[in-house]
Amino acid sequence: MKRIVVVAVVVVMVAAAAWWFTRPKPVAVALVTVARGAVSATVANTRAGTVDACQRARLSPALGGQIATLPVKDGDRVEKGALLLELWNEDVKAQLTLSERDARASRSLAREACVTADVAKRDADRLMRLHDQKLASEEAADQAQGKAEANAAACTAAQDTARVADARVDVVRAQLDRTQLHAPFGGVIAKVNGELGEFVTPSPVGIPTPPTVDLIDGSCLYISAPIDEVDAPRVQAGLKARISLDAFPNQAFPGHVRRVAPYVLDQEKQARTVEIEAVFDDPEKVGLLAGYSADVEVVLDQRADVLRVPTSVVLPNKTVYVLDPNTQKLESRPVEVGIKNWEFSEIVSGLREGELVVSSVDRDGVRAGATARPE
Repeated sequence: MKRIVVVAVVVVMVAAAAWWFTRPKPVAVALVTVARGAVSATVANTRAGTVDACQRARLSPALGGQIATLPVKDGDRVEKGALLLELWNEDVKAQLTLSERDARASRSLAREACVTADVAKRDADRLMRLHDQKLASEEAADQAQGKAEANAAACTAAQDTARVADARVDVVRAQLDRTQLHAPFGGVIAKVNGELGEFVTPSPVGIPTPPTVDLIDGSCLYISAPIDEVDAPRVQAGLKARISLDAFPNQAFPGHVRRVAPYVLDQEKQARTVEIEAVFDDPEKVGLLAGYSADVEVVLDQRADVLRVPTSVVLPNKTVYVLDPNTQKLESRPVEVGIKNWEFSEIVSGLREGELVVSSVDRDGVRAGATARPE
């Protein structure tokens, strides 16, 4: 009998040891607490956007020639109308001087002819009065009248010649302007592609070449970003947006959508996008540079003080894993999701505030009924 008892005890101990070493071990899980907070429904650009300037001019001379004057360099700030570049144009300046002097001479001749015409008219009027008094012959009066009319025509012709000379001056000035580059607006010189004494040539038709001077108005900047065509109908001008830039990590700047393009911008492998433009609500606090990469998250809807969980804990079948603190077991719980974004999802039903939800849903062993322990 004693031997049987010993054997039974040994068997129980072996069974207990076997169960202990083969029992399923609790899964270590990361947990988040269901809490209340704000949730926004948003859409974001499909590819990186760009900080663009409201005004940017890539300027090149209309004519080819040698750079004779280059008063600006990269990074200079210029006012509207400032001279940026001038080609060698001494021949055109000489033509302008000649045209101006010719115009001045033509105006002088016109004044001379008009003075002569005025004197001739007064003589004709005087002779006509004498003729009316029978003190001058009709022949003399007719000759005086004819001379006055001829001189008046000469005055008109001289004035027309002077106007032609003035127009010729305008033509030469236009030729001179084609040898110069002036700033169409105030801004910063982004790049000068040329050196003093170098030759520049206009771009051939259909063959783009780098601009001689790249001018940017940095006082007005906006974000240009592509939005997927599926999301585009929900985006409208005036909607709030959160703008982030790689140059300023871990920061988001408030802004709003100012324009949605009324056409499909791009097509690549059947993926179509629509361009949107967003601006900062307070651009002076950002310190932007044109050319920065940027992302735009457009806020379609926003709700405050709602039950929410991280979006990553909600499985595609609209369920979450909830840890029962009494049994330490995982429960698969269906939930109804309201608005959401990449960070948070609104929970309409299925969860209570304070419950613990598994965030490490992709970890091995995470399943309904599994024993779990918090990390």
